[in-house]
Amino acid sequence: MAREGLFNILSNAFDFSTIRVLDLFSGTGLISLEFASRGCLDIVAVDIHPACCAFQKETTRRLQLDSIRAVRGDVFRFVRKSAAGFDLIFADPPFDHPRVPDLPDIIFNAGLLNPEGWYIQEHSARHAFAAHPRFYQHRKYGDVNFTILK
Repeated sequence: MAREGLFNILSNAFDFSTIRVLDLFSGTGLISLEFASRGCLDIVAVDIHPACCAFQKETTRRLQLDSIRAVRGDVFRFVRKSAAGFDLIFADPPFDHPRVPDLPDIIFNAGLLNPEGWYIQEHSARHAFAAHPRFYQHRKYGDVNFTILK
């Protein structure tokens, strides 16, 4: 339900076939697969766990999805070293990660987001980003929270 609600919002704001997506803390790659299934041709999925990355690579190979590039690595190092511009950045960090509150500033300070791009962070109810200067909107679906910043 949460993913469907999020993608309803995104489909009204973006032409998926023309955007570049960064999926941080991508896990098994479900969000990346959602973007690919909607026609997104350039998706980078980053996760530190070898099993998750192996699963992503096997899934994209099996489904013949050349649009997803799974990268095994630390998200924070990747963000510091990446110079590529993305139209949409999605992050689903572990809810108990100590840097969850700082993640929006880390992303924006790295300059990864294109000028009209969106940063979406999935988070628990104990975190709130409405006071952030780049806050755009917050959506709640059951226990799942998405904050969109621009």
